[in-house]
Amino acid sequence: MRFAAIIPARYASTRFPGKPLAILGGKPIIQWVYERVSSTVADTYVATDDERIRNAVEQFGGKAIMTRTDHKSGTDRCWEAASKIGAEQFDVIINVQGDEPFIHTQQIEALQHCFDTPTTQIATLVKPFSPDAPLDALTNPNSPKVVVSPEGRALYFSRSVIPYLRNCNQADWLKRHTYYKHIGIYAYRTEVLKEITMLQPSPLELAESLEQLRWLENGYQIQVGVTDIETIGIDTPEDLARAAQHLKLEMRN
Repeated sequence: MRFAAIIPARYASTRFPGKPLAILGGKPIIQWVYERVSSTVADTYVATDDERIRNAVEQFGGKAIMTRTDHKSGTDRCWEAASKIGAEQFDVIINVQGDEPFIHTQQIEALQHCFDTPTTQIATLVKPFSPDAPLDALTNPNSPKVVVSPEGRALYFSRSVIPYLRNCNQADWLKRHTYYKHIGIYAYRTEVLKEITMLQPSPLELAESLEQLRWLENGYQIQVGVTDIETIGIDTPEDLARAAQHLKLEMRN
């Protein structure tokens, strides 16, 4: 099975303009992501709408593809880039966020293994919440939760805590049930990626502001891989400062 990895990277960002080019440990964030992904997937590309990002990627020896500026999601940008590299030559396209500098090989491999099952259409990752995690980590609406079937398929994604444990004190929920945090990394059969970019926004997607609900509402199945590794996405300059501290710890270990 042949995989390609595409890393959507925009320059414009409300909370952190120029984020892909922000320096972390002496290198742009996008370089950290690219190097980690390409060590596992040989056919790795950055999909961007900005010449500054393309130039930076090419300067460190990476491959970049220019895409339109009007894409509403990374998924749409991912498909345009896949089309330009010849999507038909790949079985699966992996979509890795450009602000995930600590993505691990094991996480990418977990996504790939989801396609060992021939019926897998889309795959993503989840991480179990620790029973000792603070309650506000579980209730944080910026950290979507997932309920998963016994077969390992996503049943629903929500910014709310799901499931709700009736007749149980909320402070004890994490000790009474395994909750799953969604890790926003995806992989798609190539033909499925093309199909889902043609779908219109759905009611559940608009309600929760979660694009993957559009796919579920339209009957697509999302297989879930499990990881115990915490990802550290960078959305703000404050996140970058925390990432720098994490990098120091990671390098020591």
